[in-house]
Amino acid sequence: MLITIVLQYQEHLSQLGAEIDALAKEIVEYKIIQSIPGIGEKIAATIISEIGEIDRFNHPKKLVAFAGIDPSVYSSGRFTATNNRITKRGSRRLRQALYMAVYCGIRDARKQKTSDTVIPRNKKLREFYDKKRDEGKPYRVAIIACVNKLLHLIYALLKNKTTFQELA
Repeated sequence: MLITIVLQYQEHLSQLGAEIDALAKEIVEYKIIQSIPGIGEKIAATIISEIGEIDRFNHPKKLVAFAGIDPSVYSSGRFTATNNRITKRGSRRLRQALYMAVYCGIRDARKQKTSDTVIPRNKKLREFYDKKRDEGKPYRVAIIACVNKLLHLIYALLKNKTTFQELA
């Protein structure tokens, strides 16, 4: 009895997943976001569903604030805090999807069989991440900085309706 219920739920979930994939492939923005290295089908669909219409935001910083990635500033009188966290006031799912996109983007791709060089999936993002780490930033601070940069990139691509092109 219990096993049949679980199997029915799994079948229903797989049908929903197929419907989501079919609907996402019809959207132009889906292909634009998926052109960024490190962003796959599920992450692109999540980002599109959470952002919605890009025309709601007239500046990329508003999109960053919507995602909750913007830093909180704590000050009182002459005191200004040096340790500021992100606000987390926006969409939690969007933050999670962007975190995974950055993680997949800066992760090294498999080595080519002919050489020992390791090629990152998203070279721009990896260079920015390495720059932040060289500045002495902790891992999560560097990742959030990369998420911020990725959101600015997504905003520019969606506004201009162009796909990502890696510069050699």
